[in-house]
Amino acid sequence: MGIQLGRLLILLGLFLVAAGVVVLIVNRLNLPLGRLPGDVVYRGKNTTVYFPWVTCLLLSLLGTVLLWLFNRR
Repeated sequence: MGIQLGRLLILLGLFLVAAGVVVLIVNRLNLPLGRLPGDVVYRGKNTTVYFPWVTCLLLSLLGTVLLWLFNRR
């Protein structure tokens, strides 16, 4: 049990490092993730509601394709 938990923590750490690298690359390339056409922003008098549903769909599609490719081998 202890070895499996250690491996899981290492994998989660590697995943977080990879996610951080992707965020840095996206910022350097000035890709508009989170500001795509179709992302909903409502600015009221005292509130702002923001839901990036197009960005969520795009990231979900990318994750699905990557997991599909990973599971094929």
